[in-house]
Amino acid sequence: MSTPSNTAAPAAAPRVALSPSRQLLRKAFRHKGFLIGFVIVAFTAAVALLAPVLAPHDPYHQDLLMRLKPPVFMGGTWEHILGTDQLGRDYLSRLIYGARISLLIGFVAAFISAVIGTTLGVLAGYFGGRVDAVVMFILSVRLALPATLVALAVVAIFGGSLQVVVTVLGLLLWDRFAVVMRAATMQVRQMDYISAAEVLGASLPRILWKDVLPNVMNALIVVITLEMAHAIILEAALSFLGLGVQPPLPSWGLMISEGKSMILFESWLITIPGAALFALVLGINVLGDGIRDITAPEGRN
Repeated sequence: MSTPSNTAAPAAAPRVALSPSRQLLRKAFRHKGFLIGFVIVAFTAAVALLAPVLAPHDPYHQDLLMRLKPPVFMGGTWEHILGTDQLGRDYLSRLIYGARISLLIGFVAAFISAVIGTTLGVLAGYFGGRVDAVVMFILSVRLALPATLVALAVVAIFGGSLQVVVTVLGLLLWDRFAVVMRAATMQVRQMDYISAAEVLGASLPRILWKDVLPNVMNALIVVITLEMAHAIILEAALSFLGLGVQPPLPSWGLMISEGKSMILFESWLITIPGAALFALVLGINVLGDGIRDITAPEGRN
């Protein structure tokens, strides 16, 4: 009869816990939507930053002898890959420089809105009571004013320019920031570390800056991406109506507006900037959805 072996089975190696940053990075690489959105936005940002290097021609140079040349894929020449517009300006160069306008307006307008909305939302969520009532009244007044109509009226009064469009959009798109930050701050306000900071005598600015704001940052980043896309769409709409960015700046919305009279004959004048605008807005929205998913506490994907 064989004797039982005293050799114990080797213990399984303990699993090494990943740091929160490593876990977040792993989720990001596994999230297809986040990767697609990140690639689109990063590519557009790189094109905008390298516009002087990538643009084959001066986007403002006019050559009436070369007007309305078709793109290469429609029988054009490689000298103007995407053709030329009604004034003979290279369409690819204007498209590349137009990325700068769209990203600049989207980022600056979202930043201004984030500052206003986050300040109001955090104060309302942290203090509650009368402060919350005042903020909600201001928010109700803002929501009663249609953003597009107000933007049209203001731009019509003060004139269309890049500075006016950015300022108007920044002052109109803060409502979503206020709503989200208010709800997030109300949840954080109930946490024990906030009570501990108050008991230890921490000042109000330190609590808001060091304890509250870092814990609502994930929601803030998601809203910023969504409002960037919203600002870009509104700018394109204003430019299309002739009340946004003014010529000769190469705005994608302005390019669509300038090509609308030729839609039945040279449809690519609208299709090309329209496709670029669609791709950028889609990328920003998909990126925002991806950030929401990978930073969700329940880890959904």
